Amino acid sequence: MNQVSSRSALQPIPACAGIGLRSPHYRELLETLPPLAFLEVHSENFFGEGGQPHWLLSQLRQHYPLSLHGVGLSLGTTDELSRTHLIKLKKLIDRYQPSLVSEHLCWGTVGGRHTNDLLPLPYTDEALMLMCRHVEQAQAFLGRQILVENVSSYLQFKHSTIPEWDFIAEVARRTSCGILLDVNNIYVNAINHGFSATDYLRAIPADLVQEIHLAGFDDNGQCLIDTHGKKISDQVWKLYAEAIALVGNKPTLIEWDADIPALDILLEEAKQADQILAQSVGWADKPSSVSGSSETLGLSAQPT
Repeated sequence: MNQVSSRSALQPIPACAGIGLRSPHYRELLETLPPLAFLEVHSENFFGEGGQPHWLLSQLRQHYPLSLHGVGLSLGTTDELSRTHLIKLKKLIDRYQPSLVSEHLCWGTVGGRHTNDLLPLPYTDEALMLMCRHVEQAQAFLGRQILVENVSSYLQFKHSTIPEWDFIAEVARRTSCGILLDVNNIYVNAINHGFSATDYLRAIPADLVQEIHLAGFDDNGQCLIDTHGKKISDQVWKLYAEAIALVGNKPTLIEWDADIPALDILLEEAKQADQILAQSVGWADKPSSVSGSSETLGLSAQPT
């Protein structure tokens, strides 16, 4: 089994932009090594023991810090957490020594059946206790902190008693996990459910946010759908600038999972995130290897 060298293990991720590593870009990334702050992969895609994907990831891991982003642990399930899943995740963590490990604040399994979706929770005291118990169990098993991500949703539960933003903040406070703040999901939910995205951002403790996600959505139907299949919208870029002003510069990931474009398109999106970060206090610590400029973008402080 390939192991990362001690030189590359547990590299801190600078507060700059990275991209999600997807199979169409494996070879090009390895051949060109563009100046990115980090790469992120879906953990479950590498639960197998070997093969070419592992070889390519091990090569790229020598050049970039890594973030593992899970989609299948189902922290919000009423079942017990899958020990098999946790064992595979721990082996992956031990193998690649990622700087960040994250999962979603949602559920996707029930009664031992997997739905292959990221389903929203009712935001109640009961759900809060369940989520905190599972986050604590996962962190104890893995022997490290994880981040939890806010998810997009297309319905709300009538018996929810806690605002979504207070729910995720309280999970982080009670369990000492971190927050992966998905700005696109905040915007999608704000439009779909009629709340203020600014209020959401202001309720999130800045010191608990360790990573930010940006992605594209589809607006062709009766609600916004988080597809990860388009360029980031102007509205989300504006909300991202507001988020950075409130929580500070954070490692920022460009997500693109459907209709995956040429690598250059993702690199341009990463460059735009770097340009927004460049206007914030603290950019003097920006690594010289990371692309970006300090040009003024003229972005509004309010989402539209």
